[in-house]
Amino acid sequence: MIKLHKESIGNLHLLHMVQAKIADQALPTVIYFHGFNGEKESSLTPAYKMVEKGLRVILPDSKYHGERRGDITGREMDLAFWEIVLQNIAELEVMKDYFVTKGLTDENRIGVGGTSMGGITTYAALAEHRWIKAGAVLMGTPMITNYARALVERFNNSHQKQLTEAEVEEPLKLLQGFDLSLYPEKLHQRPLLMWHGTKDNVVPISLSDTFYEQIKDDYETKENLLFIREEDRMHHLSKLSMVNTASWFSKHL
Repeated sequence: MIKLHKESIGNLHLLHMVQAKIADQALPTVIYFHGFNGEKESSLTPAYKMVEKGLRVILPDSKYHGERRGDITGREMDLAFWEIVLQNIAELEVMKDYFVTKGLTDENRIGVGGTSMGGITTYAALAEHRWIKAGAVLMGTPMITNYARALVERFNNSHQKQLTEAEVEEPLKLLQGFDLSLYPEKLHQRPLLMWHGTKDNVVPISLSDTFYEQIKDDYETKENLLFIREEDRMHHLSKLSMVNTASWFSKHL
């Protein structure tokens, strides 16, 4: 039997999912982030598959999403993309401390994963938080400085009021510190699963290809790095991606 309930930590709203028979134990725990314009409920299927493996899974709503949506406009949301990612990284520490303090999470067995924006969050979190034991990224990119420039170009192509170089210069400098492609040594050879569809037209798989080639020779234990390229898959999760994510965390946590 699986136990699922809503929980709040201050203004953080999350879903907490675990097998009922082991719910009171200090378990290996995965904190899993949804994608842009999604919500915590968007990740229930991959979470279920992880919980079946004996993991505790925490699904938070990112800022301006789900129960935290508020009255933000679409344009404001687009402009807040990187603010949301950085807020996720800060709130990750809050969630970790909360569940460890309650005796529900083994602090040495914490994984982080995510879909799209949640995958981008995961890469950036690995650059920031050494305590993360393993990561799983589903159609994200670690090359956030390059991707940020692409998003600016995409924004300017679809909005009449455009962003200037001066407006984006300071945020780009801030993002560089979280860019794993600039500091691949921050991975510390931790277990990392990368999944990407070959026909993704939102987050290009070419960015994942480039990063994988950059880091693959750094891994002394080859089984700690896995890149799954799913043919003919667009920007949507597949059964393959979710099953492999559950197996990955079960193995490495």
